[in-house]
Amino acid sequence: MHFDFLAIRSGEEFFRCFTEQSGIAGEVGANLDALWEMLTGELRLPARAWLYHLPSVQQRGELAAIIELLEAAAQQLQGDFIVQRVQVCRG
Repeated sequence: MHFDFLAIRSGEEFFRCFTEQSGIAGEVGANLDALWEMLTGELRLPARAWLYHLPSVQQRGELAAIIELLEAAAQQLQGDFIVQRVQVCRG
């Protein structure tokens, strides 16, 4: 899954992108509890989430909790779910 935070500015936009890319059938909840359940129970593993253009910690706003949850799921799933931060050079 690929998440570009130049395009994703809100939790709503993140959940829309996650739903489109996750391959999870049916209704996907747009809240942190539902995201945790999907990552740790419904998402086909192994999986990787590529995070592009991450905002600074001070600029994350409502996305901070989502990013923290992704990283916590990666830690709990011990290699079956990987969060990959991508540094993008602007030229």
